[in-house]
Amino acid sequence: MKPLRPILFAACAVVAASCTSAASRTMNVGAEIRAGGSLAQIYYWRAKPGKFEEYTRYVRDVAEPIDEEAHRRGAFLSVTTYMTQDTTSAWTHMRVFILRDSAQWRGLSAALDSAGMRLEPDSVRRRERGQYSAGLRDRVGALTVQILQR
Repeated sequence: MKPLRPILFAACAVVAASCTSAASRTMNVGAEIRAGGSLAQIYYWRAKPGKFEEYTRYVRDVAEPIDEEAHRRGAFLSVTTYMTQDTTSAWTHMRVFILRDSAQWRGLSAALDSAGMRLEPDSVRRRERGQYSAGLRDRVGALTVQILQR
């Protein structure tokens, strides 16, 4: 029973987030899953104290254009960001990438990095952007889960 705990936790987190949070982007995740999504890569982030709105703007203004570039090149099927201001939650922002298969999963990080380089070729500015984002949030976890329903 123990190996199922991460999958059950992820499933509960996704359900809870969809019930109690607002998505920063609206995408038809169900359609993406039916179109062949078999995995989800989930990243959990916690905005630093007093940085919730600023980090939300960062996701919208910086991360989403990078996501769009990576998506355009086939890096993943969809991404949705969920947010919660529930102070008892370990995370404030959960980003869920729906992936076709393990090949997309293996290439996701490199594809996002590559998209970031295409959108901002200047390595000094990319490093500054990374330092800025580090001042806005902390990574509190990540999970890769299989999607059971298609």
